[in-house]
Amino acid sequence: MADGPVVTVRGEAYREVAPERAQFTVTVTARDRDRETTLTRLAERAAAVRVLLDGTGSVIDRRETGDLRVRPETRRATERVVAWHGSVTTTVTVSDFTALGELMLRLADQDQVEVAGPWWSLRPDSPAHREARHAAIADALARAREYAEALGARVTALLELADAGVERPMMARMAYAGGPEGGGTPELDLDPQPQTVQAAVQARFTISEPVLG
Repeated sequence: MADGPVVTVRGEAYREVAPERAQFTVTVTARDRDRETTLTRLAERAAAVRVLLDGTGSVIDRRETGDLRVRPETRRATERVVAWHGSVTTTVTVSDFTALGELMLRLADQDQVEVAGPWWSLRPDSPAHREARHAAIADALARAREYAEALGARVTALLELADAGVERPMMARMAYAGGPEGGGTPELDLDPQPQTVQAAVQARFTISEPVLG
């Protein structure tokens, strides 16, 4: 039980900070009436993408290959296979944005490749999250003191502090499907999307006896 009057408040903090990571996907596709030809083309195009990514050095933080699909295309109302489709997707994560646009366009310039992204984000252990939580606690304490002051009282102790949740930022997406074309690779300047960091806490404080008269 609390010893004396109690005030319950919600503390909030809102920040916009620069992103720390960007992710995009590279999807290679192939299609042919012959299954083996489809698989061969898919493997060759995926290998070409791997070679290009290998040549970027330390620009890439992480890459993961997944979502391999090979499916038949059948004639309507029958099971007769008229073509085979294949695709494989690689997710790329970078923290150096200086060459991001160039890298994405170089990948999109490959044969039968689609590039989607980037999705901007913060690292899970980003200091921005800690700073927002600290700011939310400070806001809760300031509000409690304002209520106490309005009653002619003062905050005396903290009874309870609980995390009220954080909203995740929205992410933007773009897509570019490319192939061999004449001329060099065009330039693309990307503007990193600011990330919204929010924190909220619920807090209960005891206050001294109010002066109501």
